[in-house]
Amino acid sequence: MKILRLSTAFLLLFAFSAVAASQHHTGPKVYEEFHDVLHPLEHEALPKKDYRRIRSQTAELVKRGKAIVKSGTPEALVSDKRTEFVAEMKTFDAALNKLKAVARRGSNTKLATSYSAVHDSFEKLLQMLPR
Repeated sequence: MKILRLSTAFLLLFAFSAVAASQHHTGPKVYEEFHDVLHPLEHEALPKKDYRRIRSQTAELVKRGKAIVKSGTPEALVSDKRTEFVAEMKTFDAALNKLKAVARRGSNTKLATSYSAVHDSFEKLLQMLPR
């Protein structure tokens, strides 16, 4: 009976671990690396209006974002989904370019707007990735 309980507990622990791990997965490595910079800015710096921190991390964010652009369109995407993905990738690339420019000499309001455009476009790309 003890062995059955231990086995059941172990299986439940394993199942919960697998579910938890899958919820934090953001996609291919270049997407995860971008997200590693994006996440603290979105959930810490932006709510606190810490524009200095956002500006200081923009070069790294853009660098990692350009790696996503360079990685191209996933082969598993077909026809209309591929077309949508390519269009969103162009939007993402343009948003990165604008953020880079605004971070250098734009107002805090423009920085927040530009940063949010990058974040939102990235989220759309993530949703379009094949599972």
